[in-house]
Amino acid sequence: MIATKWQTLALLLLGPSLLAASGCVAVQHPPSQAYMDARTSFPPAPHPNMPRELSKVVLPTYVVEPPDILRIEGVHLVPKEPYLLRANDVISVEAEGVLDDPPLQGAFPVEPNGTINLGRYGRVRVLGMTVDQARAAIDNHLRQQFRQPKSWVTLLQTRALQQIGGEHLVGPDGMINLGSYGSVRVVGMTLVQAKWAIESHLSQFLERPEVSVDVFAYNSKVYYVITEGAGLGDTVTKFPITGNETVLDAIANIQGLTQLSSKKIWIARPTPSTCEFQILPVHWRAITATGEAATNYQVLPGDRVFIAENRMVAWDTFIGKFTSPFERMFGFTLLGVNTTSRLSGKILQNSSNNNNGP
Repeated sequence: MIATKWQTLALLLLGPSLLAASGCVAVQHPPSQAYMDARTSFPPAPHPNMPRELSKVVLPTYVVEPPDILRIEGVHLVPKEPYLLRANDVISVEAEGVLDDPPLQGAFPVEPNGTINLGRYGRVRVLGMTVDQARAAIDNHLRQQFRQPKSWVTLLQTRALQQIGGEHLVGPDGMINLGSYGSVRVVGMTLVQAKWAIESHLSQFLERPEVSVDVFAYNSKVYYVITEGAGLGDTVTKFPITGNETVLDAIANIQGLTQLSSKKIWIARPTPSTCEFQILPVHWRAITATGEAATNYQVLPGDRVFIAENRMVAWDTFIGKFTSPFERMFGFTLLGVNTTSRLSGKILQNSSNNNNGP
């Protein structure tokens, strides 16, 4: 009976260590040889024809996806005629036949009350007018003070055009919001295709519109650095892809390896098949201490740079978790015994003092 208990205890203690030493095993899909090599202490053999530090590849043409942020700038944005002035539009006014000091020249916004403020020359209501009608209204207003004033008025900026320029988030539905001009679907498009889609949509409202489109924030193409925590919890950090990162760059982004990590590192590259996966083992000491580029692979979108835990630290953490409840239990027991002993001693001492009293 005693031997059976000891055998059970030995299995309980050795079982987790055997499982930890065996590594990750997929029941349905056995691990590849590269994965097994990554779990050993032997230097991994570099994979041929894989992009690496000294032989990088150019990533495919960027495709817009949520939650990228696009920067749109207006190159040629002219409203279709007839355009009626609205609040917050800006018009340029220049006049002759008026005072030289101050001259009537400059950009004037249409205020919420529908007027433009010409300073010393007063206010003129232009809301709902075309540019020609606004010019006539300004001339009529100036004739109240001058004999033959003549003005030139042009549209500088419209409130709606302000909503086109700037940064635009690609929403979960693949659309970007252009304010009063509505939304445009750009998901799955290259930047050239997105530019055409935006210009085609704006042509409903503008005269031969032209815009420039660029990516302001590359949020949809990322890679991950995963660090095993040796029994203290794994960490996952996400970084955007710029097209130039290597394994060394990825680990530099997390400030290097910690005392919980081992030197066993590999890239887990996603594949479309559920029956296969691609593992690229990394020789950490070679790429750091000797500058070898053979296993300093280029990181591609979706890659997982995996840093295995230090097995000794993981085992120590496991032992601590296993023995901690017993230590607390024995600590409470010893505390109880000591407290009982002290109380008993005080009771005996008090009884002795009472018996020896007068």
